[in-house]
Amino acid sequence: MTTKLSAATLDAVSKTASVPQYDRSSLTAGIVHFGVGNFHRAHQAVYLDDLFATGSDHDWALVGAGVREADEAMRQKLLAQDLLTTVVEQEAEHSTARVTGGMIDYLQPGDSAAVIAKLSDPAIRIVSLTITEGGYYIDPASQKFDPKHPDIAYDAAHSHAPKTAFGLILAGLLARRSAGIEPFTVMSCDNIPGNGHVTENAVIGLARLLDPELASWVKDNVAFPNGMVDRITPATSDRERDLLAQNFGIEDNWPVFCESFRQWVLEDKFPAGRPALEKVGVQFVADVAPYEHMKIRILNGGHATIAYPAGLMDIHFVHEAMENTLVAAFLKKVENDEIIPVVPPVPDTNLNDYFALCERRFGNPKIGDTVRRLALDGSNRQPKFIIPSAADRVAAGQSVTGLALVSALWCRYCYGTTDTGVVIEPNDPSWDRLTAQAKLAKADPKAWLAMTDIYGELAGNATFVAAFDHALTTLWSVGTNATLERYLANSL
Repeated sequence: MTTKLSAATLDAVSKTASVPQYDRSSLTAGIVHFGVGNFHRAHQAVYLDDLFATGSDHDWALVGAGVREADEAMRQKLLAQDLLTTVVEQEAEHSTARVTGGMIDYLQPGDSAAVIAKLSDPAIRIVSLTITEGGYYIDPASQKFDPKHPDIAYDAAHSHAPKTAFGLILAGLLARRSAGIEPFTVMSCDNIPGNGHVTENAVIGLARLLDPELASWVKDNVAFPNGMVDRITPATSDRERDLLAQNFGIEDNWPVFCESFRQWVLEDKFPAGRPALEKVGVQFVADVAPYEHMKIRILNGGHATIAYPAGLMDIHFVHEAMENTLVAAFLKKVENDEIIPVVPPVPDTNLNDYFALCERRFGNPKIGDTVRRLALDGSNRQPKFIIPSAADRVAAGQSVTGLALVSALWCRYCYGTTDTGVVIEPNDPSWDRLTAQAKLAKADPKAWLAMTDIYGELAGNATFVAAFDHALTTLWSVGTNATLERYLANSL
């Protein structure tokens, strides 16, 4: 017997899960959030739920927003359960469930007028985003905002009814300026180096297409704090829905499963005010860069390191990849030999201890994270998670054998079949292009590096080119297992 999640059933749900102990009717909106996906609901929404449970800051509730067709499906599923979400924290020894209630509205995607009206509300003092690494219109090679992207060009020509999050944010800022209302703070919660700077560049870049004076006003008046966010959060499938029903007796349209670990480090730059999130574990610091550098290079880079060999070896779950001695040893060697040595020091943090924590998190057998999720969107992730470490090493005259192999494994994965011949379904927005280049690279590895929009100057570096060429040739010659064995034996 299961109980369908809703405001009316919280008493019944409370028998197996913790539920909001605050009065949800007392909540008022303070934040509009674009991208109400699993990570947001396992991270920012959980921190706010914790804060509301202390009895304070009830004027900082969430209003959801989105710009993709998929966002409407999420909206409908959440509205059907009164915008409540079941969050299941899973560790090897135990699992716990909680229901969060900090979201009080979800705006209809595509209704630009309604979104801009909400953004114009003086009560909204923060606009936050989790729109994935690929949602910021960044040129992969330069890592700078691309003002020529068709979506951005559309918004520049339709500034009163834009389609992107940045177009809507800019329209909201314009409306507030016209009404004499203080600008809201724009806070990215995505895994991007300098995510505040990247967001600022996107909003100002779009503004510059409309009016240089407007761009200057945004730069002078709008805050874009940098932040580092972390919590492993798999996609939701019927597996998670069934586990929730079986283990907790709760029927949730879109539950979130995640690890118990979470971290949020934020630059304290909120001129319009902010919730007191330091009460519930958020670190506010003057400079986020060391923390995000560590996380993106070691954790996200580590995910990229294990994703492609595991995918090529037909391994489904991430914890199964960590149980494979070759994959786990490959991760450890690449991290210790090539990634960690080029990560700058982090205050009060031992990088080797941090990596050991990452290994334990990757090996969590309950989390159900998939190799396919880690391998997703390499064309946006490799330039952020792997290529910068390789570029740092070649600039210092150091070996890149392991990082070049990581890149070669990505190329081999994008060929579209595993080592056993199983077809790999499209797993990147640029899959057709990547597959075409990977097929050319089977005969000529340099064809992969011809994607200079992804590799930048690294594509012309003789050390990296030679290491990549040899790694990919070896993969095609002897396969993934034997290639990893050679690398681990220092004979690649």
